[in-house]
Amino acid sequence: MLDAAQRAEAAELLRTAQRDRTPIDPLTSTYARIDTTDAYEIQLLNIRRQLKEGKVTVHGHKVGLSSEVMQRMMGVDEPDYGHLLSDMVLPEGTPVDTGRYCYPRIEVEIGYVLGRSLPGEGCTTADVLAATEYVVPSIELIDSRIRDWKIGLADTIADNASSAGVVLGSARVRPADLDPADIAAVLNRGGEEIARGNTSAVLGDPTEAVAWLARKVASYGVRLEAGHVVLPGSCTRAVDVRPGDEFRAQFEGLGSVSVGFV
Repeated sequence: MLDAAQRAEAAELLRTAQRDRTPIDPLTSTYARIDTTDAYEIQLLNIRRQLKEGKVTVHGHKVGLSSEVMQRMMGVDEPDYGHLLSDMVLPEGTPVDTGRYCYPRIEVEIGYVLGRSLPGEGCTTADVLAATEYVVPSIELIDSRIRDWKIGLADTIADNASSAGVVLGSARVRPADLDPADIAAVLNRGGEEIARGNTSAVLGDPTEAVAWLARKVASYGVRLEAGHVVLPGSCTRAVDVRPGDEFRAQFEGLGSVSVGFV
């Protein structure tokens, strides 16, 4: 475990890397004793700093490592999470500048928009469905401030779970009108299919990921609040982004969302 000074130093390294788009060596190499508790505290140091500056607010949260494949790859048995800040919500139809990021990638997932706050400890999938105002199609933009995506678990957690942004589609569907656990999704780039998946890849049911998140953040004194967007995890592989790319994700029974990059 790290001391307070080391946590502050690591947070500053990540903050500077994001600001200047200059990736750093893995924290897991620089700080041999770093653990997941350190990593979440480092993440929170940077989130609190941004909130204190008054330019952004918390718009929601994202769950990462929510597929069995990713958990096996990272050697973990539960997901991780990061914050979605208000300046990370990208309008559909407006091209995204890849120069703002280090190694941008996209992931395809549904989003839960909460109509009321979730309980913390003991939160269930029934609680999530009852509190969800609607489900939306989304494309999450991820990035790593760690050089060449050479990340361990503590690296991605400290780096706000590799969060970078989200584009939400215009469709709004109540969870009672579809099965969030069985939505097929197809991702196209320039009209060519490049990935497909199903929301069942996310812990068997992405609603489970949202309930897990509500319970997890409660231990840090955080609640998932009314109006928040929660991204439960990707149902397809992550795809690298290049200038000129145009993506469209189509969700069965839910609609589509598009994003272009320059």
